Amino acid sequence: MTEPYELTLSQAAKLIHRRELSPVELMESLLARNRALDHLLNVWVTLDEQAMIASARESAEVLATAGPKGPLHGIPFGVKDIFYTKGVKTTACSKILVDFVPKYDSTAVALLKEAGGIMMGKTVTTEFAMFDPPATKNPWNHTRTPGGSSSGSAVGTAAQMFPAALGSQTAGSVLRPASYVGVCGMKPTLGLISRYGVVPVSHSLDTMGFFTRTVEDAALMLSLLSKNDPQDNISIESEPIQYPKVLKAPLEGPRIAVMKQYFFNESTNEIRAHTDAVITKLADAGAVVQEVSIPSDMSAVRDAHVLVQGTEASTVHRDNYKIRPNDFAPGVRDVIETGLAVSTAEYVKAQELRRTFTREITAAIKPFDVILTPSTPGPAPDISTTGPPTCQWPWTTCGFPSMTVPSGLSQDGMPLGIQLAAMSLNERKLLAVANWCEDVLGVRLTPSV
Repeated sequence: MTEPYELTLSQAAKLIHRRELSPVELMESLLARNRALDHLLNVWVTLDEQAMIASARESAEVLATAGPKGPLHGIPFGVKDIFYTKGVKTTACSKILVDFVPKYDSTAVALLKEAGGIMMGKTVTTEFAMFDPPATKNPWNHTRTPGGSSSGSAVGTAAQMFPAALGSQTAGSVLRPASYVGVCGMKPTLGLISRYGVVPVSHSLDTMGFFTRTVEDAALMLSLLSKNDPQDNISIESEPIQYPKVLKAPLEGPRIAVMKQYFFNESTNEIRAHTDAVITKLADAGAVVQEVSIPSDMSAVRDAHVLVQGTEASTVHRDNYKIRPNDFAPGVRDVIETGLAVSTAEYVKAQELRRTFTREITAAIKPFDVILTPSTPGPAPDISTTGPPTCQWPWTTCGFPSMTVPSGLSQDGMPLGIQLAAMSLNERKLLAVANWCEDVLGVRLTPSV
């Protein structure tokens, strides 16, 4: 018999709407799961069990008297500890913000609550969503990194401690940990999900995303979160889309571009062989597959991304760094110091390289539904690092939507995934093809913890 904590987001939502599962039953099951695992995995910064039970009871009462509040009625979710949460500490896992309690919710958190969701608590992030390894453990192997920066959100989703969670990506901070722990991670088009009320890293790169265990659940989350927000100056005006309905339309012969340039060169032999095997399986199932390349020097574009990220991060933290330099983690200090030394000319040149790359990759993708690459250059490395964002930064730097889908296990039993990206605001195609790939591959990964 399936325990409530094992249910996916969509499964739990359907059962609650049908009154076949109580929000209290679901919450109690998840809290028991968390009690059993969190001392091993270190997912949480903040978790108030009494408050969660009270919220679940309130949700059950509303369901009984007025019906479901929204698609997520009674569904708990995790929140990366850079999203503002009214009355609940938002620390970014830093000494700088250790006592900061926001007076309002970030837009993303508010939208999930409006849909009936229950925020369970705040999940571990690397400090200020940057590079220093977190305390969170990979549930597949505690000696291997869970990735970062959205470490707690990824691990909690994989370990069935909650069915979905919010994260963010400035280089590889959603898709990389998702791949390392064997779940779906999605980074939509830059500006599609509001950044209002989120501790920033880099203004021109920060993209809000999320973790789920299935593509179906990712489609539901995106439908709820992709709303224009005038409080975010890059928020996109777009028509509301019920993405789960997109998945119901039959899909035959998706057009998939494969980019081996750079991605295969940077990957291990195992990853190259695994990705080739996946490509063959998709082609045998009816996909039209073609290899593409671009003129840009990918290493130069990567350097430009790093420079822009560091320069913009240094402006965020400059004032606190002047008076409290030792309260920043070593990796964050390095980023700030390097960024402060960048000249205006260097920054402008880096931004121009990003624009050139975006034009070239747009031309390469245009004839296709999606482009496919490895999701990481290798399985999760050891805990001294969060792993390289090798495969994610290209789609972050150009603002294109991307997601990772589990595709198997490495020779040493660690999760592997494929990464799919699409042109800006083409989430429909991205989700449809991801769902098709998920069905063809038939991979669902659950760690033994």
